[in-house]
Amino acid sequence: MDSVRELTLQKEDRYLSDLAQKCRDTKGRAVPEEEDALRTAYQRDRDRIIHCNAFRRLQHKTQVFLSPYGDHYRTRLTHTLEVSQIARALAVGLRANEDLTEAIALGHDLGHTPFGHAGERALDAVVSFGFHHYEQSLRVVDVIEKNGRGLNLTWEVRDGILHHTKDEFPHTLEGRLVRHADRIAYLNHDIDDAIRAGLFTEEDLPAHIRDVLGKRKSERINTLVLSTLEYTGAEVDMAPAVREAYEELNEYMFANVYTNPVCKGEEGKAVLIVQDLYNYFLQRPEEMPEDYRRIAETDSPERGACDYISGMSDRYALRMYEKLFIPSPWA
Repeated sequence: MDSVRELTLQKEDRYLSDLAQKCRDTKGRAVPEEEDALRTAYQRDRDRIIHCNAFRRLQHKTQVFLSPYGDHYRTRLTHTLEVSQIARALAVGLRANEDLTEAIALGHDLGHTPFGHAGERALDAVVSFGFHHYEQSLRVVDVIEKNGRGLNLTWEVRDGILHHTKDEFPHTLEGRLVRHADRIAYLNHDIDDAIRAGLFTEEDLPAHIRDVLGKRKSERINTLVLSTLEYTGAEVDMAPAVREAYEELNEYMFANVYTNPVCKGEEGKAVLIVQDLYNYFLQRPEEMPEDYRRIAETDSPERGACDYISGMSDRYALRMYEKLFIPSPWA
């Protein structure tokens, strides 16, 4: 079986571009481990992420629309899978390491709060150390998972997870591809969800943007991916006209969806739920599950409560809020 993993490493040596991150060149894990008989280090990281608790909870976490009734709206899990698909397509086209790309993509949002970015802002406003989902995603894989032991992922996967958004860029091409795929995925599936919600129609999108990027979701994604493959060298980029149209479309979405009362009208309630739960468990850390009680004891009650609340799914947070704050009727 050792020959199977070695064959994969040899394929990387022959096929991957000079800009790609080869698995045999990994900076390794914080805690060294024996090599697997079958899988490379990046393949093991991907599998550890898929099988962890935080990954399963993504299916019940908000993407844009809070707890929608329709079955076809995106959740944080379906967003993650779409990012992975786009990132892998980019990795194949650029001869980057597909296994590393997939692992980063699947792990990039593990630290997201319930109720999407509303929950993130709610925690950021009350914890003294601040809260950002990309930092929490790294904390999930380093500290919280596996009863506090963490997943012990490779340096390159951890770097890609931490730097998938905001100012600092990942150090690997694969991490930068995931960062780029994240933007392609969320913009296009959020358009799809907004159309389903009746906020606008496909024809309402600015005509010149549709002319450049395409008139349907599949056309837009195809245009963005192909332009990225054509214009990416050491840095991930697109054709100037495509990049400009993308940014204009992003601005359109902020004006018509991300700040739209239909999408955001319930966010005040979500913020209240998250902050009330946080304050409750901050004062009563003994009522948290064992893993988070241990964090509260070894680190601080603030850290333990933050980790507990941020890991909740939307529906778990709602049930917990109802249990703690809503009077129960007499039987």
